[in-house]
Amino acid sequence: MIDLDGVTCRYGRSGDGVDADDGDSAVAGDRVGGADGSAATVAVDDVTLSVPDGEFLVVAGANGSGKTTLVRTFNGLVEPDAGTVSVNGTPVDEDLVAARSAVGMVFQDPRDQLVAATIGADVAFGPENLGLSHGEIDRRVADALAAVNMAGRERERIDSLSGGERERVAIAGALAMDPDHLVLDEPFTGLDEPARRSVVKRLRALHAEGTSVIVVTHDLRDVTALADRIVGLADGRVAVDASPADAVESLPGLDVRVPGGDELGTSAE
Repeated sequence: MIDLDGVTCRYGRSGDGVDADDGDSAVAGDRVGGADGSAATVAVDDVTLSVPDGEFLVVAGANGSGKTTLVRTFNGLVEPDAGTVSVNGTPVDEDLVAARSAVGMVFQDPRDQLVAATIGADVAFGPENLGLSHGEIDRRVADALAAVNMAGRERERIDSLSGGERERVAIAGALAMDPDHLVLDEPFTGLDEPARRSVVKRLRALHAEGTSVIVVTHDLRDVTALADRIVGLADGRVAVDASPADAVESLPGLDVRVPGGDELGTSAE
C-alpha cells in the first residue's frame, strides 16, 4: 500500500529536490514564497491518495500537471515540502531503502536509468546494491529478463538495442528489485506499435501476478482497458478519481487523450 496524506511539492528553490526541468515544470502552478524569500512554484498541491496492493492505477494529466513529481514521492526521489508518504505502513523518509525496494520506478526515457554496458549487468545493478548473494542476484536477473521476453540476452550490449528493447530492460531492472509496486512514467513514448503491444502485454501479466502497476501518461489509449482506477491531475491537484468508464468523460478537459468508442474496453494484445 502506498499512502499520501496532504502532499505538497514546490520547485524553484535551491535544494528543494524537485527537478524544475521535468515535464511538470512546463505549466506553472501557484507561485509561493520560498524559505529564502524567493518565488517557488507548487508542482503538487495538497494531494491525499492511496494505492492498494495489486491495483492497476493510471495517473493522467497534461505536461506540467504534477504527475511525474507526484509519483516520484512514492519512493523518495522527491521529498515533499508538506504532507507524508508511506509505503507498506512505513514513512518513506524513515526508510528510503525499504521504499525503493518496494516501489520500482521506470523513467520516461530509459536512458536515464540504464547504467551498465550489458543487459545482464544493468538488470543486476539494483540487486547488487541491496547486498544480495550472487546466487540470488543471478536468479532475479534471469526471472526479470524472462518476464519481459529477453531471457538469455544478458551479454548483449545496451547500445545495440532498439528503443522498445531498452524500455523492456528498464522494466526488468525495476522488476529485479522484486517491488510490490511498479511505476512507469510515459512508458509508450517513442515506441513503435509492436513495442507498445509488447509492453502492454507485460504490464497485463505483471498485474495478473499481483504486482501493483502505476502508469503515468497523458494518453490513455493503451491502458484504459487495463486500469482499475484513473486519477487525473490538473495544476498539481486531483481533479478526477474514478473508474475508467467514469473518468474518460472528464479527462479530455484536462488535455488528456482518451480512447474512442471502439477502443474503450480493449487493449493491445
